[in-house]
Amino acid sequence: MIFDSLFGDPDVDAVLSDAHRIAAMLHVEVALARAEAATGVIPVRAVDAIAQSADVAAYDLHALAREAVISGNLAIPLVQRLTEHVGRVDEDSARYVHWGATSQDIIDTAMVLQLREATEIVLRSLARASDAAEALARRHGATVMPGRTWLQHATPVTFALKAAGWMSALDRAHAHLADALVGALVLQFGGASGTLAALGDRGPEVAAMMGDALRLAVPELPWHAHRDRLATLACALGVATGTMGKIARDIALLAQTEVAEAFESAAGGRGGSSTMPQKRNPVGASVVLAASVRAPGLVATMLSAMPQEHERGLGGWQAEWETLPELVHLAGGAATHMVRMLAALEVDAKKMRADVDMTDGVSLAESISMALATHLGKAEAHRTITAASRRALAEHRPLAEVLASMPEVTNHLSNEEITRRLSAEQYLGASEEMVRAALEHRARARARAAEHPEAPRGST
Repeated sequence: MIFDSLFGDPDVDAVLSDAHRIAAMLHVEVALARAEAATGVIPVRAVDAIAQSADVAAYDLHALAREAVISGNLAIPLVQRLTEHVGRVDEDSARYVHWGATSQDIIDTAMVLQLREATEIVLRSLARASDAAEALARRHGATVMPGRTWLQHATPVTFALKAAGWMSALDRAHAHLADALVGALVLQFGGASGTLAALGDRGPEVAAMMGDALRLAVPELPWHAHRDRLATLACALGVATGTMGKIARDIALLAQTEVAEAFESAAGGRGGSSTMPQKRNPVGASVVLAASVRAPGLVATMLSAMPQEHERGLGGWQAEWETLPELVHLAGGAATHMVRMLAALEVDAKKMRADVDMTDGVSLAESISMALATHLGKAEAHRTITAASRRALAEHRPLAEVLASMPEVTNHLSNEEITRRLSAEQYLGASEEMVRAALEHRARARARAAEHPEAPRGST
């Protein structure tokens, strides 16, 4: 589609392409033949003929698509074409193509192979995005900015704290997605009704050898109508996309003209307008937000498809074929844009600090309230400073000036104490400690990952 390059990642989309899907299905057919030959189920000579015939370039994808309309899935016409190709290499070997398997075995296992390759790309992008957020957190430890709750100024924070929050959220999304992927890396092989009856007593042995060849875990049971593993992966993709959407929302809000505290890079004319020369639109944020809007519906489809009938689903299974790849496509594109945004984010520290002062101290009212509470009690102090804050806003006066005129305040707090309490730098709480803890947590996690670079191939 024309928008794939905007909303996707070219590497992810290549893995999710039609050609790659057919290639994966052929790869599974070859693995099946090799396992069956090794266990004496089919003649060894049949393997070479099947392997020679498994080049995706020899298949007409458009013809397969047309034939799938009649058969209801891609495996049936693909097996027919594969059988024809094998027959031209060795007529006798053609009878052993797809021996003892069912269409869903090939389609599901091929999908798992695609998901492994594509999701690993998404995971790498999430890691790079978190790296970029970490760099921002390290760079802006002293950058004070307004905290914002309900889109209104709250007490001040540092941009490092905000960036560390992005970093930690991306790391959690990465960890959950990695775990969900491991859980989904499972061979599908059960034959007609999930019993492998066509293979006699060799079924489990063939399955084990296929799992080794494809680097997939072999479950204790086929999962034709049990879609929890894929649904879990879909949920993790949805959460990851939503996490990136939150960060994109923050960046878009910071880039508003009235705020102007952070901007996406405009290199190469990115973010320009067709009519307004001054525009600097947050293009990356728009793409990530669009993905976060679309992803929940796709996740809901995957969850809705879970109640499947008996040993093989009707409609639910088929609903997954385009839904799950689309979800990976969106997550991959969002992660790519997130890397680009965070790695080149332009931060205006002076504007952030100036915006803290735009309320003339009102955003620091809590600091005064807490100091006064030791003398008047929390409730009375809160009422007093609320009245002072509203007066300062109504009269367009600095809060310190209003407070200096209130005996109920000055009887307990000196002007010097008021001035000190209304300094943003002194009311950052544990921001620095929290950022440091987040960075140290990430460093420990990375060290553990470095000690065990080989993730499990899958689990049952």
